[in-house]
Amino acid sequence: MSSHIDHQKGLLITAIGGLALTADIPLIRLADGGAWTILLLRTGSTFFATLVIWAIWRSLSRNAPQLIPGWSGLAVAICYGLTSLTFVTAVYHTSTANLVFILAFSTVFTGLLSWLFLKERPHLATVLTMLVMILGVLIIVGGSIGTGHLFGDFMALCSAFLIALAITISRASGKDMGFTSLISVVLPLAVAVFMVSGEGGIQVSAPWWIIFNGAVIMPISFFCLANGPKYISGPEVAMFYLLETVLAPVWVWMVFAETPSRDSLIGGAVIIVALVAHSAWQLYEGRKRRATLAVSHPA
Repeated sequence: MSSHIDHQKGLLITAIGGLALTADIPLIRLADGGAWTILLLRTGSTFFATLVIWAIWRSLSRNAPQLIPGWSGLAVAICYGLTSLTFVTAVYHTSTANLVFILAFSTVFTGLLSWLFLKERPHLATVLTMLVMILGVLIIVGGSIGTGHLFGDFMALCSAFLIALAITISRASGKDMGFTSLISVVLPLAVAVFMVSGEGGIQVSAPWWIIFNGAVIMPISFFCLANGPKYISGPEVAMFYLLETVLAPVWVWMVFAETPSRDSLIGGAVIIVALVAHSAWQLYEGRKRRATLAVSHPA
């Protein structure tokens, strides 16, 4: 029963994080600034908010999580820090639809890394889903040839891999990585400060959007998503990142009237259908296992 409750808790926490994350790209776009300025304000406000929250938590309880729990925490922090760099770069070099659909590939990377390093061997259905998703990404990237989006697509793919790597390390360690994912912004913050100083100062039209994003949205989303691997498997955590895949293009279309390309829609549809089918299969298998246990161990 305790294991079931922990699993439900993990699903709820991770779902909250995934939903919050869907506002990230629209808020970056609303701020309307240079890439390095956006990165500076986003990471700077996240870093400040993290220190304030952690200090308050620490003053109220001696059981406050560590900012960086050991070497595994440092590795996770580096992964998330690099993700901030590649993600913001991708926002400025490819379409929103391409970015979020390619980020969905993190589920494939997470499944492969869990198989290689955690010995969590995927089912045949999972492997087939991964192959279909690879096809979807190839369709999206193929449509970007000649459009100038290839570099942005590659940065999105790097983000997907780094997220998967962070999830896998967190899962293997079993440690609380909630604050680790947030304090990791020190790396991109340092890079952004250096780059902005060379550009002659901050360049942004509506700074409050990105400050709100960094101070509120990022702490909620990354704290919840980074805590997910304590309770549920890596591939399950990666699935909740996919809420951004579905909802972010909708928000961007509603606010900016940015219509995805045909190849992006086709590739994205392939990815989403594959994931929905796989999730339905997982739900069916879970119910079948619980029914079998109920028959084997009647009350």
